[in-house]
Formats: sequence, structure tokens, C-alpha cells
Amino acid sequence: MKKDTAGKRAVFFPVYTKEREGPYLIKRTVKNIAEMVNGTLTNPKYEQTVIHGVATDTRKLEQHQLFIPLKGERFDGHAFVEQAFEAGVAAVLWDRSEPNPPENHAVILVDDTLTALQKLAKAYLQELGTRVIGVTGSNGKTTTKDMIHAVLGTQYRVHKTGGNFNNHIGLPLTVLAMPENTEIAVLEMGMSAKGEIDLLSRLANPDAAVITNIGESHMQDLGSREGIAEAKLEIINGLKEDGVLIYIGDEPLLQNAYSCQTKTYGTGAHNDYQLQDVSQSEEGTHFTIKGIEKTFFIPILGKHNVMNAMAAIAAGAYFGITPEGAAKGLSGLKVTGMRLELIKTDSGLSIINDAYNASPTSMKAAIQLTESLEGYGKKMLVLGDMLELGDLEETFHKECGAVISPEKIDRVFTYGKLGAFIAEGALKHFGKDRVSHYTEKKDLLQAVKENASKGDLILFKASRGMKLEEIVKDLIESPLS
Repeated sequence: MKKDTAGKRAVFFPVYTKEREGPYLIKRTVKNIAEMVNGTLTNPKYEQTVIHGVATDTRKLEQHQLFIPLKGERFDGHAFVEQAFEAGVAAVLWDRSEPNPPENHAVILVDDTLTALQKLAKAYLQELGTRVIGVTGSNGKTTTKDMIHAVLGTQYRVHKTGGNFNNHIGLPLTVLAMPENTEIAVLEMGMSAKGEIDLLSRLANPDAAVITNIGESHMQDLGSREGIAEAKLEIINGLKEDGVLIYIGDEPLLQNAYSCQTKTYGTGAHNDYQLQDVSQSEEGTHFTIKGIEKTFFIPILGKHNVMNAMAAIAAGAYFGITPEGAAKGLSGLKVTGMRLELIKTDSGLSIINDAYNASPTSMKAAIQLTESLEGYGKKMLVLGDMLELGDLEETFHKECGAVISPEKIDRVFTYGKLGAFIAEGALKHFGKDRVSHYTEKKDLLQAVKENASKGDLILFKASRGMKLEEIVKDLIESPLS
């Protein structure tokens, strides 16, 4: 029986497209799928029907896929199952609690479609025997994932999380997108509450786990940095018995005794991988590690990205990648956009686009990076709200403003409700003529254009929701005033 979809809209959950990483590549019979998810096929005549990939998004359906109708608070994918069959999917999962499953189609009954998606991904990983690296942390997860992928890709067939598909839906979909010949999967694991990393770790059962750092993101939900550390450490809950935990050894909240094998990196002498020298240019960053006769280069700015690269080197070493191999992989690194991306405009303006996300730790690091770069005219900062910081959000924003050096930065522009507190912090050291706050993006853009000249450097940094990249786009495409 067809469900009434009048007045409803399709369910739009994350889905890979060919523009991202290609269609989902799991290929199994419907009978296989039913066994993998502990489901029941309603009509045995479809047992040998073969599915080619998985879809959860009714906008991206392709023929022969398995459609998994997920439920949300305001929508239910089961309302679009008939639409999925009309689009040519080969089979669907169906929640047993939902009435009237479609007849004369390949339908697999399951207790819960989301749980079944996760079971399917876990079973697929186990069948392939693919080794897994799980990556989590308050900042730098995506960049570290990209770096690990670059290092391991010099020797292995590697699959990685696309974009930020790092939650309880995105991670299973990432796994189901793997080609069957994948040797290592690099899986980013994100969270907003306790228990979420635990679920992802037990699903992926990693051979190696990486914790990039403990910051202030999700303070609103977890209450303290100690709470954040506990949540991130859930990544070892699913770690294989002979697996390794790789983490930044300079973080006091991670300096505990762990039951698993560990490798640490950082600036302190106690680390297995100790940073020695760092030098930066517009092209990127060179660095050396104590005890390794090799200079490494990453085509990206920031000392904190050197830390991410050291995590990648340590992960590579665990899988047999030599320092030479790691250096080769890192030198050809391609990272996800809007992460300390240095752009030269036709107007002669240099822009550091770091508008993808922000936390107090990453914002301070970006400010310090901008202060350290030389050879420019004026150096200016455009800083916006950092979100999900809880009760201390005003304090964190003021602290970021207060660390800005008036000797190294010429102008500070802030944007958004919380950006006003960054301006307040900056005014402790700057005159009022050098700090400006804006609530309208058009006014901010106009002010930046009026103050920018050829040869200047401008940093853009804020949480993703502030969409500062819109101003970056305008500055790239239009001449200065």
C-alpha cells in the first residue's frame, strides 16, 4: 500500500554523490543483505537480486541500489519507499513497526533501519578484512584524516571519510562506499555528546586510533574539557586488542596509563615523536622530528598542522610507512577546503581562508600564524562567532580578542553576536580606531574593502554557521575599492 506523501517532503540525509567519492560500492545479493542485518526478506523470490550500493537520500537514488529509509523527528523515509522503487532501486529495508510494507518488491524487515545500516557497515568491514584507523579530536580531525590518507596512500589502497561524514549515519555510509580491494580505511569520528564515539569505535573496530587534541568544542554539551577528554577517549573502546592509540602527548588530560599500545607526538621530550624545528613560507611549512634524519614539508600553514602531520607520520609508521614515504605523501597533500587556505587574489590581496570551523584553540592558532607571517603590507583579522561553547562562550571570545598583538596586527574586524566579545577583548590592547564590530555582513564586507590594499594579508576565521566564505568569495571575484 502506497503511503500518502502529500504535504510531506523527502528525507534528506547525508549521501555520497559522484562528485564526492563515487556511488556506494557494496555489491551483495538481497539474501546476503538480509543475513548481514539480521533481517527477514518478505518474498524469497528476490533472494538473488543484486544490490549495487546504498542510498538514504531520495534526491540521489540510482538504479539497483538498496534504499534505507531513515527516520527523523519530523520525517520518515518510509513515506518515500514507493518513490524509491519507481526510481529503480533493487531493494529496501523496512522497519517492522511500520505498517503495510510494499508488496511485489524486495523488502527486508528489520527492527530499526538506522541500526540495520550500522550493522550492514560493520558486517561489510568484517567481510573485507579492511584495516581501520579511527580519527577523533576537538580540532584537526579532517586535516589529520587527509594527512593519514596521503601518507598511507604511498603504499596502500586507502579509503577515507568524505567531507565530514563522521557521525552515526555518515560513518556507516563511508564504509559502504569502500571498494572491495580497500586495504585501509581512515574514518573520521565526530561527536556532540558522550557515547557517540563509543558507538562509532565499536562499529569500526579500529586497528589504530588517533586523538588530535582536547579543545573546547561541545563544551555546551559536555560541561568541561575533562568531559570532552572522556568522550574522545571512547575511541579506544572498540580498538582491537593489538591496536595502538596515537595521541598528542603534550595534553595533560591525555597523560594517563592506557591498557593498549600507545605512541605520542608533540613538543615535549617525553614524546615518541618530538618536534624540533619549524619554518613557514607562503608555500607551506617545513619541520623536523628528533631522531629522524628527514625534513618534512606540508603544503599548508600553521604549527598546529605540523602536529596533525606528526600524527599522520606516527600512524604511517605503525603500518610500515618509512619517513621517506611519509614525506612523499605529505608533500602532495590535498586538504579539505577552507582550512588555512592561502589565496592570492587578482587585486594583489592575500587571504587566509580558515572559515570552515572555529574553536578557541584553533582561532588562537590562526591568529598566531597570521602574526608570524612576514612580507605583507597591513595584516588584518576578520573573526566571527565560535559556536557550541556553553556557559563560557563570552569568556572564550574575549580571550581570543585579548591575545591579538597590536604590534603584529593592524586591524581587527569582528562579526556576529559573539564576535562582539572578541572585539571587547581586542580593545584591551588596541585603540578604538583599529577594532570594528559588525552585525550585518554587507557592512563588514564594505569595511574590509575600504581598508584593504594590494599586498595586504587578511585572515577569515569563524564557525561554519557564520559563512564568512561569502565575503572571501566576493573579495576574490571583485576588485578592491
